[in-house]
Amino acid sequence: MAELKRTLGLFDAFAIGIGAIIGSGIFVVTGIAAGLAGPALLLSLIFGAIISGFTALSFAELAQARPKEGGGYEFAREFISPFAGFIAGWLWILSNVVVGVVVSLGFASYLALFIPFPVNVNIIAALACIAVTFINYLGARDSSLLNDILVIIKLLILALFVAFGLGSVKSGNFSPFMPTGEIGIMQGATLIFFAYSGFARVTLISEEVKDPKKNIPRAIILSLGISTIVYMLVSFTAVGLVGYKVLASSGSPLADAAQSVGKNLAYFVSVGALVATFSVLLTTLLGLSRISFAMSRDSDLPHFFTRLDKHSTPYYTVLVFGFTMAVLALFSNLMQAVALANFGSLLYYLLSNYAALKLENHVYPRIIPVLGIITCVVLLVFLSRDAWVRGCIVLLAGVVYYYLLKKWQKNRVNAVGGS
Repeated sequence: MAELKRTLGLFDAFAIGIGAIIGSGIFVVTGIAAGLAGPALLLSLIFGAIISGFTALSFAELAQARPKEGGGYEFAREFISPFAGFIAGWLWILSNVVVGVVVSLGFASYLALFIPFPVNVNIIAALACIAVTFINYLGARDSSLLNDILVIIKLLILALFVAFGLGSVKSGNFSPFMPTGEIGIMQGATLIFFAYSGFARVTLISEEVKDPKKNIPRAIILSLGISTIVYMLVSFTAVGLVGYKVLASSGSPLADAAQSVGKNLAYFVSVGALVATFSVLLTTLLGLSRISFAMSRDSDLPHFFTRLDKHSTPYYTVLVFGFTMAVLALFSNLMQAVALANFGSLLYYLLSNYAALKLENHVYPRIIPVLGIITCVVLLVFLSRDAWVRGCIVLLAGVVYYYLLKKWQKNRVNAVGGS
């Protein structure tokens, strides 16, 4: 069986989690959520963190019990059934390919702002996908080191935004505090859940983390906790600087808020957005390569995905998914397909919470995964019709693929046994 090397420490694991959470969400989603909740966006952030916390604790518990590569795929396969594991992995892969393409386009849009002549955003996005493919090809140690650096840079830039912006906050921008009432707060919390959802990324590389039973749960809890504090401070500052209406109508809300303080701060915030989107793209491909490696090892995907190079990197998975994202970024914008990503992510989290519920020895109260299941179901119900249509098509395609694959494997075993 192909095995990976344990080269990542606690900070590396934490950086992968926070690198996945603090991305385009904090630079864009906060503006959309402000339009839904008004200044009560701060309450949406707290509720979103609580909702995310249920599922995060389930992942922490599962990672402690089953520290294997593959995250929710491995958890569902081990504690529910092989079919449930396949569906979790199938949905996660397809939804995160979409996420990777959308993030690459976001990166390209920010980079285009720094280029003094017209450029094709799709070509830049494709080149960004190729760049992260090369970085991930070098191995988890090198790609993680770069991610550590990117995380530190974007946290420092956000700290600068808060430090220089707090002195110019206007109390009048927080009144009325709840212009859309409780419904707006919960709508904002639903959106924030998706902005927080990178907390489980580190479980996909469990076999590459040192002392995973301790470090992975710590990394999950730390990344969600610290990102919540960052989101709160940044959102408070942004709303206080320009008001929620300006944030809601802007495609780059933090940059516009920083502009009210000075052009230099706005420039640094734009650089931060560039760094953040690249960091998310980097960890997205890392996760895609590892979950497909785990599925291949269990014969749920082609066996060549398990091949490792001298860096102990599953290089076929890196190359296949990296170049797939590059091609899709080149010929499509895929923005509407984000609905598929939301559907796939929620079903993936739902299955993981159910897997945590089936654990014999619970670290946290048994009610935690129950609440995780309930919140995932509620969020699924409130997804758009488009999300359900696209999601069910992908789900059905996965069921058909799984059935045909197992039938072929069974016939192959029978043929070998009969010969």
